[in-house]
Amino acid sequence: MTTFERYLTLWVALCIIAGVALGHFLPGLFHAIGAAEIARVNLPVAVLIWLMIIPMLLKIDFAALGQVGRHWRGIGVTLIVNWAVKPFSMALLAWLFIGWLFRPYLPADQIDSYVAGLILLAAAPCTAMVFVWSNLIRGEPHFTLSQVALNDVIMVVAFAPIVALLLGLSAITVPWDTLVLSVVLYIVVPVIVAQVLRRRLLARGGQAALDGLLKRLGPVSLVALLATLVLLFGFQGGEIIAQPVVILLLAVPILIQVYFNAGLAYLLNRASGEAHCVAGPSALIGASNFFELAVAAAISLFGFKSGAALATVVGVLIEVPVMLSVVWIVNRSKGWYERGQAVRPSAGQERPAP
Repeated sequence: MTTFERYLTLWVALCIIAGVALGHFLPGLFHAIGAAEIARVNLPVAVLIWLMIIPMLLKIDFAALGQVGRHWRGIGVTLIVNWAVKPFSMALLAWLFIGWLFRPYLPADQIDSYVAGLILLAAAPCTAMVFVWSNLIRGEPHFTLSQVALNDVIMVVAFAPIVALLLGLSAITVPWDTLVLSVVLYIVVPVIVAQVLRRRLLARGGQAALDGLLKRLGPVSLVALLATLVLLFGFQGGEIIAQPVVILLLAVPILIQVYFNAGLAYLLNRASGEAHCVAGPSALIGASNFFELAVAAAISLFGFKSGAALATVVGVLIEVPVMLSVVWIVNRSKGWYERGQAVRPSAGQERPAP
């Protein structure tokens, strides 16, 4: 681990402060950057995400994707947590905290809208950023890609019915342009670019050339992650300063939701005997959110200035710092995880001593 990586928590904190300050003092600049979007997908953020995830996708050998089936336990856990637990647990937490405990401290006319925004956030599993989190815990890249692709397919048919059920609506209009464009920009394009680049590198210089490029791109990914953090907080700098209490209260159920789902997926994988390199990505996929879709759906259903839109934006703001904390927990608990009686040691390794 480099000195830069060792102090990542410090850089994250400084970027959050810088983003809020810049967004407050230079709102025009961030409004201009925020306006550079198509179907509510911000293009500067998309470019930064490319810089983050293409190095991770370079590690993927498509010929090895067929081996992902051996991790069927991790696949099952991820699907259960994402689609059978996550949206419903968030609905319960939103009702408990926003609809009851925090009700006296929030605008009365926005309570239902806040709850709706939190449900929209939980019903959309993360797509692109999962590759970043998986890389930070040395997760199995083929498993991560397969799970992201599978979630995207399920999301096409399950997002609208789940949200309609939990919000009590007869139907919901899915922002298909945002969903399709996000998948294309965050998955299809980076995968194609990474695979073309990977094949050329291997053809010209072999594995050594690929390893050399990955080493050089490592710092680029982290810098892009920090730059994304500055942008996300800069976009909402005014709101954070104007409504700090509301944002803090909305963050509470989201935080509980993240740690609950990550912990549940992690423990279920351990109980089922999955390897740590699969359990980590499974936990992270179960905890993070597809915030572009959630924000777009909230704006379409309730309006740009609604409580639902603000609630989904809070999810955007805490995504990076909170997921980094989950990454830290997963990394620090690896020894404990692999001492589980059901966990089979990786090839060439012996089970750690109790």
